[in-house]
Amino acid sequence: MRRALWKGAISFGLINIPVELFTAEKHDELDFTMLDKRDLSPVGYKRISKKTGKEVVWDNIVKGYEYEDGKYVLLSDEDLRRANVEATQTIDIESFVDAVQIPITYYEQPYYLAPLKSGAKAYALLRETLRKSGKVALARIVIRTRQHIAALTPFDDIINLITLRYPAELRAPDDLPVPDANPKKAGISAKEVEMAQSLVESMSGDWDPESLRDTYRDDILAMVQKKIKSRQTHEIAEPEDDEDSEEDSKPRTSAKVIDLMALLKQSIDGKGKSTGNKQAAPAAKRTKATTKPATKSATKARTRTASAARARA
Repeated sequence: MRRALWKGAISFGLINIPVELFTAEKHDELDFTMLDKRDLSPVGYKRISKKTGKEVVWDNIVKGYEYEDGKYVLLSDEDLRRANVEATQTIDIESFVDAVQIPITYYEQPYYLAPLKSGAKAYALLRETLRKSGKVALARIVIRTRQHIAALTPFDDIINLITLRYPAELRAPDDLPVPDANPKKAGISAKEVEMAQSLVESMSGDWDPESLRDTYRDDILAMVQKKIKSRQTHEIAEPEDDEDSEEDSKPRTSAKVIDLMALLKQSIDGKGKSTGNKQAAPAAKRTKATTKPATKSATKARTRTASAARARA
């Protein structure tokens, strides 16, 4: 079972849906080892103190915000959480929009949302509501140390959460030398457009993601196999890595949603604001947001054992 990146609750009107957030992206890039070309010894990365020039172990590293030149405020993970507990524990749905209204350039990082046991029914309700309405839920979520705008959209049995870029993160294309938007001014005739549309029709088909492959990656691996067969290889001693231990924080469990119809009605009466009358139905307890710290390894010295005869080959 994969480990959740974040745990909290979706705030949907007066309904709280306890959920876990999982990464949906898998990187499949070729893993190349950096080597010193003089003796082919592996090159590692170290966290070096700019003052002493010595390596700093992870246990001695803290986060600091530089408010003046050379002056810092230290912030722990708990400080970052307590800065706004509500924001770090909830996916707060603010509005619903048509999916076609969001330009594709705004979409950034995909995630999967899965419900905790007590939120299964409310999760299914939100998923089916999004599916039937054709709408996308716009929400706010804090992941690690940054707040994101996110789009919640159904995909099969899952609710996808896709973080969106802020407008300030996108460059305006005003200075790019593109043809005029008017086809005539761009020198395009109606006949050319008609022929291009015919070409599109002839090349149209159903979406088949299984047919999409990284052929460049395949070509590189084929070249690697060719070099192996021709004995153009070098041997390096296996590296020794010590992984830092990780402690899992236990989130508070959410209370079960009791009456969805009542909460939906109150949410509609309050125009979907979670700040409405909360006495009619107690809000579910929020689960404590947790972020998964990246596993770090201290880089150790590595040795190389290479056959001189093979190297000459």
